[in-house]
Amino acid sequence: MSKPIAIALLILGGSALLAAQNQNNNPPAPGRTVYESHCAACHGLDAHGGEAPNITTPEVQAQSDAQLATVVHDGHTGGMPGFAGVLSDSDITAVVKYLRDLQHRSESTVQGNAANGKVLFFGSAGCSQCHMIKGEGGFLGADLSSIPLSADDIHTAIVAPPDSPTDVLTTVTMKNGRKYSGLVRNEDNFSIQLIEKSGAFITIDKANAKIERATTPFMPADYGTRLTSSDLQDLVAYVASQTHPASGRGRGRRQ
Repeated sequence: MSKPIAIALLILGGSALLAAQNQNNNPPAPGRTVYESHCAACHGLDAHGGEAPNITTPEVQAQSDAQLATVVHDGHTGGMPGFAGVLSDSDITAVVKYLRDLQHRSESTVQGNAANGKVLFFGSAGCSQCHMIKGEGGFLGADLSSIPLSADDIHTAIVAPPDSPTDVLTTVTMKNGRKYSGLVRNEDNFSIQLIEKSGAFITIDKANAKIERATTPFMPADYGTRLTSSDLQDLVAYVASQTHPASGRGRGRRQ
């Protein structure tokens, strides 16, 4: 073995040993150990959900530590078992504390003027034409009243919206000439369901209609250049400040 290779292996081996020592010197927090052993299988390692619901949402964050401890202790009617006979009171306290860490781990410091962001949201930025906050705004986009996203995630969603084939304006023309336009909410081989700007859900039999889809996403992808960096920051600050759930609206009819 050449001398340079031997030195490299020695360095790598030393690094691995140091990492192992650091792990031994800094064992996982008790709450993490309890969470990963009893909760992660259903709620996910990051608590964003899996077989069980996302427990990082604003609705869950709004509950007190005592309320969350009661859910862990007694279980929940939605199907979650109680852990009173498995975990000690100190274990439950630790797992609630660790959950708080998971809930806030992805949050970033929000910069910007939320008041000006609100003016932009409902004004020149045009966000409210599609998105709703606390019952005000449009229906086509997601309700932003209680999105569990960090400021960085919100910024990315605005300047680089996902290019999804379902997020394009779709126009359906019936055999009698009547047209409906909106975004697809459900679709199978026989029917398609649209949500219109009015909030109405329309289910249409494909056999009786011609379907045309736009080639570009409905949400503009030019906010990064359309808005100044300051205005964009203010808009992110406003959306990030909306943490209270709001009920959606809508009505449906079949054609």
